Amino acid sequence: MSDLDLLTQSLARNVKRWRTERGFTLDTLAARAGVSRGMLIQIEQARTNPSIGTVVKIGDALGVSITTLLDYEQGPKVRIVPAEQVVRLWHTEAGSYSKLLAGTEAPGPLEMWNWLLMPGEGSGSDPHPVGTVEIAHVTAGELTLTVEGTEYRVPAGASVTFEANAAHEYANRGDVPTELVLTVSVPPVRH
Repeated sequence: MSDLDLLTQSLARNVKRWRTERGFTLDTLAARAGVSRGMLIQIEQARTNPSIGTVVKIGDALGVSITTLLDYEQGPKVRIVPAEQVVRLWHTEAGSYSKLLAGTEAPGPLEMWNWLLMPGEGSGSDPHPVGTVEIAHVTAGELTLTVEGTEYRVPAGASVTFEANAAHEYANRGDVPTELVLTVSVPPVRH
C-alpha cells in the first residue's frame, strides 16, 4: 500500500471517528467546514485525496489538528511525552510554575498539568466553557482553591473536582511550597 493510500484511509477513518464523537451529521459537518456533503462522503469512503485546504477546514470544524486527522496509527494509541518536551506555560521569579505534562482529545481536549505554587503566590483563571471539569490532587503543601469567591482548602494527599465554568484561582496561602497535579477536561465542540 502506498503512502498516499495510507493517508487516504487514515483520513477516512479519522474524519468519521471525530464526526461521530462530536455528534455531527454529514450535513452538520459540511456546513461547519464549508465543504460539500458529497466531498465528505468521498473522504469518509477513502475515494478521494482532498486538498490540504479542505483537510484544514474539516479539522477546524471538528476542533482537531491536521496531525490528528492524518494519523496513520491503528489500534490502541500510546504516546509517551519525554521530560524534555514538557511545556512550562506559566512561572514566577519566586519559582511558581505550571507545566503541561500531556494532552489528548478524549472526546474533547484533556490536559494533565504539574503545578508548583510558592508561599503567597497564586494564579487565577477566567471561566472555561460550560462542561469543563478540573481535578486537582495535592502532593505537597496545601492548596487554596477559590471558585466564584468561595475558598476551599485542599491539604496534601487530598483531591478536589469542580466545574470550571466559573472564575477560579489556585493559590498557596501557607508557608511551604504547594505542589499539585491538575487535570482539565474540556467538552467537545457541539453543533
